[in-house]
Amino acid sequence: MLREGDIRIPSGCAISGFINRKGNTVSGEQIIRSIALMHERSNGLGGGFAAYGIYPEFRDYFAFHLFYENHAVREETERYLNKNFNMEMGGPIPTRKTTGIRNLPLIWRYFVKPKLELLYQDEMNTNEFVVERVMEINSSMPGAYVFSSGKNMGAFKGVGYPEDIGEFYRLEEYKGHIWTAHGRFPTNTPGWWGGAHPFTLLDWSIVHNGEISSYDANRRYLEMFGHKCTLQTDTEAITYIFDLLVRKHGLPLDVAVAVVAPPFWNEIDRMPPEKRAIHRAARLVYSSLLINGPFSIVLGSSRGIMALNDRIKLRPLTAAEKGDFLYVASEESAIREICPQPDRVWMPRGGEPVIGLLNDQALQAEEEEGMLHMAVGERTSRS
Repeated sequence: MLREGDIRIPSGCAISGFINRKGNTVSGEQIIRSIALMHERSNGLGGGFAAYGIYPEFRDYFAFHLFYENHAVREETERYLNKNFNMEMGGPIPTRKTTGIRNLPLIWRYFVKPKLELLYQDEMNTNEFVVERVMEINSSMPGAYVFSSGKNMGAFKGVGYPEDIGEFYRLEEYKGHIWTAHGRFPTNTPGWWGGAHPFTLLDWSIVHNGEISSYDANRRYLEMFGHKCTLQTDTEAITYIFDLLVRKHGLPLDVAVAVVAPPFWNEIDRMPPEKRAIHRAARLVYSSLLINGPFSIVLGSSRGIMALNDRIKLRPLTAAEKGDFLYVASEESAIREICPQPDRVWMPRGGEPVIGLLNDQALQAEEEEGMLHMAVGERTSRS
């Protein structure tokens, strides 16, 4: 007799996330409890977390998290990092021995700043410089993978159930104002450390439930702008799509959402003239970035989170609010596990984004501390 876990479950994968809009930080213990409640939606081949606000003492540095296959490639990569960056600190990410977590790569992190002379030489801003170096490491240094590269945030992921990954990385010791999580049930791509979610670039992070049939079209378009998809999974492309649309091309978030999950043409035709013109242009110019296939995603950034379903809602997504908290998850029970009595619970319609941003006071505090270098919008400046 077949048992659960013995058959392919195409709607598998679990996502969860929350933000405190005031910027108050909470322990990673809560997000572990939320994602653990959806244990049956994953199969032990991938779990991971993204957290924002966890490195206040290094808020001005890019936090690089890397997987290495061996110490030889680590030493080669460190030579490359030291050539391009000023390194404040580097070393293994703290972990603990955890049942069910095996075949570990070397897992290191570095706090770095681009060398000013190279920025001037290449006439780049810091974000472009970092993106180029991350892409070069991931595409040209076999056995080395940068899986997190933002400021005051980090991704923690691997092969295992998400609750075990959380225990392995000791996430209860971190405090953040945004947390997202993923439990993986891979269907068409391998279960390996680099292929676990979330996928990140700079301060963007994506956790995803679904299957992207438009991956090749998306990938080819992204590669024209320097983004290289090297991690053997369709979800990586979603991260780069938002980086391209919002950070590089300066689209408002609602327009970027309309690119990846566009309204039907008859809906666009009924829009007011100005809005109709914007949506028509976005649909035509960025047609290759339409995400085709079933999906629900949670996008994280230094400014907030955004959750989104595909247009016909083929993957589950629930949202809830309680005071200054916004919660999103694949299942309502995962929210109620850490917020038993929310003020409001709802299921967003297909293609309807759920957006939670840090409030003005929290954003001002971040700006005063030099933390807000990227947001939902192009806000980079030349160094």
